[in-house]
Amino acid sequence: MTHIIILGCGFGGLSAARELASADVRITLIDRSNHHLFQPLLYQVATAGLSAPAIAAPIRHILARQHNLTTLMAEVTAVEPARRVVVLDDGSELAFDYLIVATGSRHSYFGHDEWANVAPGLKTLEDAFELRRRSLLAFEYAERETDESRRAAWLTFAVIGAGATGVEMAGTLAEIARHTLHGEFRRIDSRHARVVLIEGSDRVLPPFPADLSEQARRQLVKLGVEVRTGCRVTGIDADGVTFSSAGGEETLASKTVVWAAGVEASPLGKSLGVPLDRAGRVVVAPDLSIPEHAEIFVIGDLAAAVSDGKPVPGVSPAAKQMGRTAARNILHRVRGEATVPFKYADYGSLATIGRKSAVAMLGRIKFSGYPAWLFWLFVHIYFLIGFRSRLMVMTDWAWSYFTFARNARIVVGPDDRTGPKTDPKQ
Repeated sequence: MTHIIILGCGFGGLSAARELASADVRITLIDRSNHHLFQPLLYQVATAGLSAPAIAAPIRHILARQHNLTTLMAEVTAVEPARRVVVLDDGSELAFDYLIVATGSRHSYFGHDEWANVAPGLKTLEDAFELRRRSLLAFEYAERETDESRRAAWLTFAVIGAGATGVEMAGTLAEIARHTLHGEFRRIDSRHARVVLIEGSDRVLPPFPADLSEQARRQLVKLGVEVRTGCRVTGIDADGVTFSSAGGEETLASKTVVWAAGVEASPLGKSLGVPLDRAGRVVVAPDLSIPEHAEIFVIGDLAAAVSDGKPVPGVSPAAKQMGRTAARNILHRVRGEATVPFKYADYGSLATIGRKSAVAMLGRIKFSGYPAWLFWLFVHIYFLIGFRSRLMVMTDWAWSYFTFARNARIVVGPDDRTGPKTDPKQ
């Protein structure tokens, strides 16, 4: 029986597996975690708006009824196309007839990997827990701090990168400071916290049209976010961020820095031995296979795919569509039929800024503010996996809307930053 291996259970890998559910093939799905993650709402976990089970579900549970599929929790360290095997982290090997690589992307610090420890990004649940711990403990440390300048540093949050993730994080952090935490501290006023969004280009949300970018900027400013565009980050350490702009070099004292400025493809693409683009993505053929190895398909954020002469964006709808196309093309090859080229159907772009604030672009239709926010809510609830997740999210969002409360404000584990020493005289 034909053996198909799928690497990664993100949007692309999961869609491919489901497309093959009724096929007479044997499937092995390999992922280094045991859960599928709904990444578009990951920032909500990082900002205590949702708990992890609301946006993540066990892979085995999702695919339990798919009897032609076996799930393995392991990390693939290499692919050897010539031998048609994948190598796991324990040194074992699995042979395949066809392979779908959907291992996604990771943070890119543009050659400054030392920044990772002081400016974590947001790609996994572990990242979300770390950012939640850092942001909430910053207020706790500020409450204990007696020196005004050090207290100000704890109450300053720097978000680097004004793409969708950066805009969402900045807007939500501002809401937490001004609404959620207001009145809960005695020595500080959380409303005095600064949220600074730093972007290298000349506007926020660069992929969006200029008018929607401007709408987003205005909504961010209204929430209290300081938007700094045209600024290139040159240094990050435990004390803050250094960046250059038209006015010269500046240093922002901040104890909490969020990295949302760049991503790069999974390093697994290098082991395929095929051309990569500047971001490390695999240059794929129109049918999503790789050169000289028609049995291997690359999809999602790892693929540098083109549709109708345009690069396919690294968004979840594209990954889902690639997953289905790759699965169908494998079945075409099994039956001795010609494969079909991938055609991306662009359903539009959405980004939320904060409470009742968002921007949306659906083809030629553009809108922002409250209507866009309601549409954003509907779309994300609709695409969540499982009735329980939808119910949990709707309940948490409704409660937060009317009360400004965030019920997931629980932090556990140590913080690697050094907090202030409490003055025994106070």
